[in-house]
Amino acid sequence: MKKLLLCLCWAAAALLAPLAAQTQARFGCLRYDSVLHAMPEYAEAQAQLHQLREKYELEASYNEMSFKRMFAEFLQGQKDFPQNILLKRQRDLQDELEKGLAFRREADSLLVRAAADLERPVRQKLDAAIQAVGMEYGFAAIVNLDAGACPFLHPSVTEDVTRRVWLKLYPQP
Repeated sequence: MKKLLLCLCWAAAALLAPLAAQTQARFGCLRYDSVLHAMPEYAEAQAQLHQLREKYELEASYNEMSFKRMFAEFLQGQKDFPQNILLKRQRDLQDELEKGLAFRREADSLLVRAAADLERPVRQKLDAAIQAVGMEYGFAAIVNLDAGACPFLHPSVTEDVTRRVWLKLYPQP
């Protein structure tokens, strides 16, 4: 009985081995950032971010000019000011300087948030295209090759899917 069971196991293994070899997992690979940066929507988002950055920079320059003007007036009149006016002007200068620095910090924070908000729909579109290609072509995974995250992928089980993803994003007529 044991010999019969052992023979059946060997026969099953012999029959299933070629089947398992045929169903070897396939992996796709691409450079995510390269595809992202080539997308027209990404360029548009970067242009919008650049315009916003210029507006914040213009306001920061205005604040600096205002501070410089106040400082020049302070230097001109400091000899003639009574002590209480001199102290008030010093506090005003300190307040103006702190407001300018706070504006710069807030602008930097807002620009980081704006960049994330502008890129989110572009990244979602790219992620959806990658997922669609993975499902359509039966890939077990699609690997991002950016930053050397995956230094070796065997060519027999991987395929560069960049073109397929691009065609999913922008079908040719």
